[in-house]
Parts: sequence; C-alpha cells; structure tokens
Amino acid sequence: MEIKKYLVEYGLSDEVARYVNAFILCTLTVILIYIVQYLVRRILRISLIRLVKKTDIEFFRQLLENRFPHFLALAAPLIIIKVGIPIVFADFTHWVKPLETFADVFMVIIVIWMIMSVIRASVDSVRTKPAFRGKPLDSYLQVIRIVCFVIGAVIIFSNLTGKSPIAFFTAMGAISAVLLLMFKDTIMGFVASIQVTSNDMVRVGDWITMAKYGADGDVIQINLTTVKVQNFDKTITTIPTYALISDSFQNWRGMQETGGRRIKRAINIKQSTIRFITPAEAEEFKKIQSLASYIEHRQKDIDRSNARNGVDKSLLINGRNLTNAGLFRKYIDNYLASHSGTHKKMTMMVRQLAPTATGLPLELYVFTGTTKWVDYEHIMADIFDHLIAAASYFDLQIYEMEGSGDTKRFQMRDQL
Repeated sequence: MEIKKYLVEYGLSDEVARYVNAFILCTLTVILIYIVQYLVRRILRISLIRLVKKTDIEFFRQLLENRFPHFLALAAPLIIIKVGIPIVFADFTHWVKPLETFADVFMVIIVIWMIMSVIRASVDSVRTKPAFRGKPLDSYLQVIRIVCFVIGAVIIFSNLTGKSPIAFFTAMGAISAVLLLMFKDTIMGFVASIQVTSNDMVRVGDWITMAKYGADGDVIQINLTTVKVQNFDKTITTIPTYALISDSFQNWRGMQETGGRRIKRAINIKQSTIRFITPAEAEEFKKIQSLASYIEHRQKDIDRSNARNGVDKSLLINGRNLTNAGLFRKYIDNYLASHSGTHKKMTMMVRQLAPTATGLPLELYVFTGTTKWVDYEHIMADIFDHLIAAASYFDLQIYEMEGSGDTKRFQMRDQL
C-alpha cells in the first residue's frame, strides 16, 4: 500500500496507481519466487549428489535422474504465492479467490509430479536388480500413473467446483460403462501384464517370433497396452500386450540360456548312387582317417557274421555289406563330433529320412556351441560346405533338379 501512496503523491491517478502497484508487487513476487525456487533446487541437488557419493544407493541416483529436486523446489515458492496473492491483489479482491484456486490446482499438479518422480526412481532402481531385470515394470508404472492422475483430477475437480469428491465419483458411476469401453485395452493389458510377469512368459531382451503380427526380433519394451519388438531388419513391431496370452508366439530365451542353437537340415542324396562297398574299396576308404578304425572294426564284424551264416560272397548282395551311404553317415557323425563349433553335450545325430522324389534325405540334427546368429550361420555353412564337397569321395551325388542350362550342356556334350 505504501507503493500506491507514493504513486498517488507522484501525480498518478488512483486508478492508474492501483494497476501500477499491482504490477510492481507481482514483478517482485515473481523475482522472489524464482530466487527461492533456484536456491531450494540448488541446495537439494547438491545435497542429493553428496548423498549419492557417500552412500552409493541406486535409489538416490535415480531421484536425480528423474528430477526430484526440481519438482520439490517448485513446491517451495507456493507458500510465497499463497501469502502474496491477498497482498499483491489487495485492490482487486475479485481476483484473489480465482488465483488462490489456481494456486491450489498447481499445488496438486506439483505433488503428483513429485510422487511420480519418486515412483519412477523406485522402479528404475529396482530394474537394476538381477531378479527384476527384463520384467515388465513399465506396465505397473503406468497403472500407478493412471491412479495418481485420477486422484489428482478428483481433487482438482473438487477445488474448481467447490463440490465434494463424492459428487465426482457419483458422476463417474453414471458413465462407468462408457469408461470401461474406453479403457478396455488398458484393463486387458493390465491383466495380461500380471499373467506375463507371474508366468515369466516374456522379458525385455527376449527374442520372440509372432508370425501373426510380423514380429521376429528382440523385445525392447513391455508396457500396459503394447509390447515393442525390434525386428532383425531394425523395424519396430507393436503387439497388444493381451495378445501374448490370447495368441501363440515363440520365445527363444530357452535356446539362448542353454548356449546351443539347433541345426536341422538335410542333404538329399541321389539314390541311384548308393551302392555296396567291395573289400578292395573298403581298404581305400581306410585312407580317410576318421573312418579307418571304424571300417576295420565293422568289416571284421561283418566277415564273422557272413562266415557264421555260410554266406556266398560271390555276389555282394548276399549277406551283410558296407555301403557308401552308410560310411558317409558315419563320416558325418565323426566330423560333427570333432568340429569345434558343435555343442558336445547336446543331441548330435545324423538320421535317414523317408526317400522322396528328390532323393534320400540325410538330416543333420545337431546344436552349435553358440547362440549368436552370425556365428551360428557361419558354423552351419562351414559344416554343409564340407559335407557337400566330401560326398564325391564316397561316390555319392547330391540331388539337384536340372535347369535349362544343364540340359543345354548335356545336349552339346552328346553332339560332341
């Protein structure tokens, strides 16, 4: 009021002096608020930094990351605002009530920000624990955020209208069916998040495949309504959270944890090239180091069996015999067992599948010693490069359909 008195004495009219007085007081209040907010934030931040260095507690570090000192410092000047409004606008009493209501609303918003900052800091600190790593904590964080916002909205509604919060919930009850429809995905996502967590179906970082949604990659985020998957081509696929419990998907975590990835691929042998091996040829095959002891032991067993049964060996078909396909299968077994890239403690097998129009499939069922995609592909290519090249040493041919170029080459060869 002293400022207004001086302004009137200076020669301003009473009406102008009122507005100039309010402006000056408002400016001084804003400056004071800024100074108080800056000092409080600075003190809180420095104190929290020292506390982090002294205790090394992750929660305090996350409070800094989530700007808790900033939000707390915003609450400090509200005392000045509440006290200053009646003084600054003493000549405009009709403004006091709306401005005090606005201050109350701002206070509610600041408190919600502070609470959410503490909750986010708690979640982020828990996320660093091995037991919670990969858990869909964002889903629960979103639920808490919604609850806080609803409570804040109720308090703000009560401040603005002057009505009891009960009136708000009464109005909400009347449109509950509409609200349930609006938040259907949120409710389903929350239920799905609980089931996903309790059953440990998916974690952040898991490789999942979900053909229905075109997802084939790593889970990078699980929240209340969606699951984000970064595919191997670096695109992002978004899947509804509830789809993880309503639809089928493949999680490759088990493969990654065991440390071995399966190779299940066949070589198709041309069936007309499969034949018996003569004793003389068997001696030649002994030059293949990995088969020498096997052929010697196997040939003795076959000879004893044939002699015991009085088999006429003038024809190879009589009695028991070695075959080039059988030797090739044994060679593959030995090769896989000695390969540095295969997992020696997991299933390792070469099996013969049913003959087809495209040859006799020899399927390799083996696991690599790594789950890294690039290494896995290199190991598998190395194995099959070697085996395809080795087939000719057993007088076997790999089946492949003739192309137009092959037909033309054969015709030219016949003409020559």
